Amino acid sequence: MEKNFLKTSDFSRAELEEIIETAVKFKSGEIADKPLSGKSVALVFFNPSLRTRASMQVGVYELGGNAVILEPGGTSWTLEHREGVVMDSDKTEHLAEFVRVLERYVAAIGVRTFANLQDWDLERTEPILSAFERYAAKPVINLESAMHHPCQSMADMLTIREKFGNRKKKVLLSWAWHPKPLPMAVPNSFSLAAAQFGHDLRIAHPKGYELDDELLAEIENQAKENGGSLEIVNRVDEAFEDIDVVYAKSWGSKNFYGDLHKDLEFRAPFRKDWIVDESKMVRANDAIFMHCLPVRRNVIVTDSVIDSPRSVVIDEAENRLHIQKAIITKLLS
Repeated sequence: MEKNFLKTSDFSRAELEEIIETAVKFKSGEIADKPLSGKSVALVFFNPSLRTRASMQVGVYELGGNAVILEPGGTSWTLEHREGVVMDSDKTEHLAEFVRVLERYVAAIGVRTFANLQDWDLERTEPILSAFERYAAKPVINLESAMHHPCQSMADMLTIREKFGNRKKKVLLSWAWHPKPLPMAVPNSFSLAAAQFGHDLRIAHPKGYELDDELLAEIENQAKENGGSLEIVNRVDEAFEDIDVVYAKSWGSKNFYGDLHKDLEFRAPFRKDWIVDESKMVRANDAIFMHCLPVRRNVIVTDSVIDSPRSVVIDEAENRLHIQKAIITKLLS
């Protein structure tokens, strides 16, 4: 296995299956290993969090360890990640020192750093996460970056496995209207993981909200290698037909990075139709409803759908705990 856990495509299907199996055993209580006994894990949060922060902190504790939570600019110094920069502005410490000092104390480092939605060409290269990877000798775990959220997508795959067993399913990732542009990390990682696990993936979004071209090529290759498929549709009324899993998520357009007002203007006509409601769910094949949370009710999804027996969003959130325990165990074993 790789030293770090940055995106699912760094691992083979067999390695990802092993993580799923370990998570199932943690959840059932079949295993209760404590590989972090006497050790600590740093959790570095550049952005807000509920599920990631709580599940990682609890997971580290249940593995016998101690979580050290740091918030740059809040509970720790502001951080500079660029190389060769003259640090005469608002950044106090460079990641070169921050990471190398921190790893003298801890067994692994988790980092959460969102896209700023300002410069697509730069942000798709994962500048901050890549800096952690460059300076760290201890394992780095991606707790959501500009491009990927692999812990979430693995929890998603565990949830689908729990509901349907080890069978290929027809999975829909549906864009939804949102009052502001959001990062692409969750849709990117969900699509990639679904392809790696061999599902038939349909991505639905209005024209103009395409995912990264290079990533889409990788998703298509992974689908072919693992017995699945990739289909992209731009009409919401045809997206839900014969679907087993509905995953709703909004994201911003890479065409409007750095121009909030253009994105808001462009998305305005999609508000009425691009919402998951009962009329769409009935077209699906008794599908489960998924979302990474937090979710804006009656914007992304109606109350009647998210509160229905087909909604698995709470199970999905719980599975963050179990999958992350499995990931940490594998990285440190």
